[in-house]
Amino acid sequence: MRIHQLPETLINQIAAGEVIERPASVVKELVENAIDAGASRIEIATAGGGKALIRVIDDGRGMDAEDLQLAVRRHCTSKIDQRLDDICTLGFRGEALPSIGSVARLTLRSRPADAAHANEISLAGGVPSPLKPAAANKGTTVEVRDLFFATPARLKFLKSDRAETAAITEVVRRIAIAFPAVRFTLSGPDRSTLDLAATGEDRLARIGQVLGAEFAANMIALDAMREDIELTGHIGLPTWNKANSLSQYAFVNGRPVQDKQILSAIRAAYSDTLPRGRYPVAVLWITLDPALVDVNVHPAKADVRFRDPGLVRGLLVGAIRQALLAGGDRASPSARADLVRAFSPADPVGNEQGMRGWSTSSPGFHRGGDSAGLAGSWAGQWAAAKSPSRPLDGTAPGFGEASQAEFETAVTPSGRFDQGLEKEPDTRHPLGAARAQVHENYILAQTGDGMVIVDQHAAHERLVFERLKTALREGSVASQILLLPEIIDLPEDDCDRLAERAEDLAGFGLVLERFGPGAIAVRETPAMLGETDVAGLVRDLADEIAEWDSTGGLKERLEAVASTMACHGSVRSGRRLTREEMDALLREMERTPGSGQCNHGRPTYIELKLSDIEKLFSRR
Repeated sequence: MRIHQLPETLINQIAAGEVIERPASVVKELVENAIDAGASRIEIATAGGGKALIRVIDDGRGMDAEDLQLAVRRHCTSKIDQRLDDICTLGFRGEALPSIGSVARLTLRSRPADAAHANEISLAGGVPSPLKPAAANKGTTVEVRDLFFATPARLKFLKSDRAETAAITEVVRRIAIAFPAVRFTLSGPDRSTLDLAATGEDRLARIGQVLGAEFAANMIALDAMREDIELTGHIGLPTWNKANSLSQYAFVNGRPVQDKQILSAIRAAYSDTLPRGRYPVAVLWITLDPALVDVNVHPAKADVRFRDPGLVRGLLVGAIRQALLAGGDRASPSARADLVRAFSPADPVGNEQGMRGWSTSSPGFHRGGDSAGLAGSWAGQWAAAKSPSRPLDGTAPGFGEASQAEFETAVTPSGRFDQGLEKEPDTRHPLGAARAQVHENYILAQTGDGMVIVDQHAAHERLVFERLKTALREGSVASQILLLPEIIDLPEDDCDRLAERAEDLAGFGLVLERFGPGAIAVRETPAMLGETDVAGLVRDLADEIAEWDSTGGLKERLEAVASTMACHGSVRSGRRLTREEMDALLREMERTPGSGQCNHGRPTYIELKLSDIEKLFSRR
């Protein structure tokens, strides 16, 4: 076959293979066109996961008859002229509409504000129909039916209607965050209606619509700049994380992108604060000169290329880590809410349990008699407002707050063994004063307006981790020589890996050497770890090194090694602490950045306000 020119219809179908991957791609292109047209309200309707119908209606500027005919031809656009280094719109390639029309049945109806009537044009499998007048309001309506009917092979590989519907929803959510001044309505027989009212310039309000109201209570604001590249947005507390990366949103000059460089930088910034398999929440806006970024990487425009990727990555990692150090060590309000819910009484109506976690058949709940009947009658008859022991209006007699003043001068006996022996701890500290240790692992501390529950192992693990990182930066990790070297039996492969990195490990204060074909001799350990399980530490390090690239050195994984060592050198669960030790731990937590979570991402403490405690006892 000799070289020849392909027909226009086939050219469009080939181009559509890159631009239109699934129904969500159609929605993305059409919504972006509506935003570029200045729309303030966009309505999207779908059916059959977008395979049967996609309709997008906007109130933008609209197109006249001449523009409408050009809009369905390839490489016809109003958004750029001669240059690709000054793109300030979402679309610019002029391929979306002809690509959609080549693989589906496309109807385009549009009317400018000053026109007497609208005009309509249709394409079916790339074949256009004549332009004709139509009735329509100001703006544009695009209707896509029977997607991929002209390319059945692509249709066969689409996912289920439910999956395609979810993908469309995610596309609309991403664009909605980028443009809070636009109202978005997403509806159809295949979904629940999503209505996102315009919030003007209030980005946080729009983010709350998309990610939930709890985002505002669990976020840290970002505002940084480096060499004319501006980074703003909000990141979630490390203790408020997700099971996937779908809650990470990035926008470059207002364009929603899913760029691997940006996602990698976010992951690196949270590297020592999240549990394995968990992902942070982040909404980031990167603003820079359009000439410094290439958005013409792929027809889908989801990826971008920065002229200086190292600069952008450094700004992202540095700004996020700085924000986490400044505000990321506070307890997540969501954890407090979960704790309150765990203790709250259950709904008594139709519930056989009086309180959540208290079974009517549990030993000790009611000894002798019908415990289930007692619980049922108590749950149905008691009410806080009617209880004489709790006069909510302050007028009833008894032991209400108003009547307790008479008892203030009474002398009551005390059973405290330490009364008068030492000064009462100061509860004005942020984490309060230690009062007790529960189950040899949880420290209860009293603050000025509530209480704090601290996981002593997780908290001390973070403190040791930060001290170890500081020592590594200063090059002064002290080691202690073991009286007798500890010999650890390991598989030969693990011994080889550890021996190859013995010099790097010595920089951490861990001195080891090969001891035969299947053993390692440890001669020195980091001094700050104190007495530790040396065999467990070395085995864990061997397992971690086995997961890494064999060509990489430990210096590239400093924080991972430090994290493993800190875990083995921290206060173990089950160890009893004196009150002085508990208070010392609390004070060091207050001085240490990032102490709100351990280096595995678990929270180190939960704060419960006095108002929350009073609600549990119906005192407010």
